Amino acid sequence: METREKTHGTYYGPLMMLGAALLFSMGGAVIKLIPWSALAINGVRNLIAAATMGCYLLFKRHKLRFNKTVLFGAVCMFGVTTLFIVANKLTTAANAIILQYACPIWIILMMAIFFREKPSRRDVGTMAVVFLGILCFFFDSLAAGNVLGDLAAILSGVFYAGVFLLNSFEDGDSLSSIFFGQLACGVILSPLVTRETAFSPVILLAVFFMGAIQIGVAYIMFSEGTRYTPPVAASLIATVEPVMNPILVAIFWGEMLRPLSLVGAFIVIAAVLVYNIRKG
Repeated sequence: METREKTHGTYYGPLMMLGAALLFSMGGAVIKLIPWSALAINGVRNLIAAATMGCYLLFKRHKLRFNKTVLFGAVCMFGVTTLFIVANKLTTAANAIILQYACPIWIILMMAIFFREKPSRRDVGTMAVVFLGILCFFFDSLAAGNVLGDLAAILSGVFYAGVFLLNSFEDGDSLSSIFFGQLACGVILSPLVTRETAFSPVILLAVFFMGAIQIGVAYIMFSEGTRYTPPVAASLIATVEPVMNPILVAIFWGEMLRPLSLVGAFIVIAAVLVYNIRKG
């Protein structure tokens, strides 16, 4: 029995994290198929995702909780999904995902605010390097007119940091926060789809895939993966997303990073990877 539990924890968790990262990475390419507004896309896909998560909660017999911490998490979930979609519409998919991937620096700051955990020299050094990478994106985006999209991506990373902290609070419950956040997005934003005119089978299939699989199943795998995978290992596996997302968009849509943004991408990803490895 112990061997089975050990094997389950050793292989199951990392595989779940890898599956979640791969599904998340498909978002940038699939969004390009849908000509709807960012808010309409986010509303419908989250309504479908909430139904998927609801089925999972029933299957697991997981009782929903609701308190201030769960509400905080739901707001973070609402923010990260909405702002990420907006960022993908206003800037390149690569900018959106890599700037969101800078969320560890916001985690460090939130740990200091909520848990009085003073940042170490390594933390401060990593934040400085990541900010340097972010500046590269902004200098590149000034010429392309993508600054607003980059800002949305950074704010998405701030909310994403809040999602990562949910299990650090004693009365937190990440599954409840994810479900309520998705449900709120669906209820509030999905009515905006009535303003859209394009409803081809390809578009509807893309929206269903994003809701049920790309974020619905992905967040289920994410919650399972983080249960059985140490935080550092989970963070390293999650690096698949900011690497694969631009590659898929480049393959299917020919959207490439500008030179200075490419430098910024290398700086951000390398800084977060080195930080996680050294911390581990």
